[in-house]
Amino acid sequence: MTASDPRPVDVLIADDDPLVRSGLTMMLGGAPDIRVVAEAGDGAEVLSLVDRHTPDVVLMDIRMPLMDGLAATEALRARRAAPEVIVLTTFDADEHVLRALRAGAAGFLLKDTPPAEIVAAVRQVARGHPVLSPAVTRRLIARVAESDHDRRRARARDRLALLNHREREVAVAVGQGRSNADIGAVLYLSVPTVKTHVSGILTKLDLNNRVQIALLVNDAGLLDDAG
Repeated sequence: MTASDPRPVDVLIADDDPLVRSGLTMMLGGAPDIRVVAEAGDGAEVLSLVDRHTPDVVLMDIRMPLMDGLAATEALRARRAAPEVIVLTTFDADEHVLRALRAGAAGFLLKDTPPAEIVAAVRQVARGHPVLSPAVTRRLIARVAESDHDRRRARARDRLALLNHREREVAVAVGQGRSNADIGAVLYLSVPTVKTHVSGILTKLDLNNRVQIALLVNDAGLLDDAG
């Protein structure tokens, strides 16, 4: 990488399996714009290594000793200057993934995801874009049984009450998996105006990304209401 090239994306890999860490390091090391700065074997180690290396992205396994990936994700995303987190899992409908997304993870990848897609996902979240579409999020939610459904719905609707009517319409459209262009076409708004509304929603509701908007809208039952 020459002096004129942009700064590489710094990545921390967290997995309790040394072979998995080694494989991911070799895979990402082949990309000229990505640099693996550290490896961690448990969640507690992740926190200290993030302080030391300030990575842009953390690839986070869920099941690790001492502190699991969920607790580590929640601790990281509560920080002001938090790295993006991509959760690694062997199950595409694991209820733990949903908890990680609620905590602010940028998405999740299955461990058998093709190498090129993992590299692309790292680049994408480094630019601030989640790697899990709202439509996939809805399918994940639908397969997870939650015992506190009524309480969660009431809490979500209270939060969404902070939005004005237009922001609420945009939030529902995000929850439906629509792109900014699609939202603009449906609501007769320009794409820049849609982007402004999405940014306003994130700020008002103290959310990190569109995935969290989709989760909140789903919790509130507005996707059911929208048919």
